[in-house]
Amino acid sequence: PCHLGPVVGGWYKVLDRFIPGTTKVDALKKMMLDQGAFAPCFLGCFLPLVGALNGLSAKDNWAKLQRDYPDALITNYYLWPAVQLANFYLVPLHYRLAVVQCVAVIWNSYLSWKAHRL
Repeated sequence: PCHLGPVVGGWYKVLDRFIPGTTKVDALKKMMLDQGAFAPCFLGCFLPLVGALNGLSAKDNWAKLQRDYPDALITNYYLWPAVQLANFYLVPLHYRLAVVQCVAVIWNSYLSWKAHRL
């Protein structure tokens, strides 16, 4: 739906500054921070932004967010923790965004469907 490469790439650099290692424990910490902080905030911003861009009133947008956010976040947790754990453990920093963008083709299709469903 939108190009988030700079945001996600910047987030990965921040994660690597806070948690500089590459051990399994470091990868787990990065994944927990990514999924505990970035994912909920991203979805909480993305869904109402799309609603606003689609002309939903504030009231309708809020109702749609309340309806769609929990399911979108749960679905996120089925996919992204495993992807990110592997990404943070196995993939060098400068390739992580490319890995995520490949998986994001599928994820963004889901999010687009979710965001445009009335």
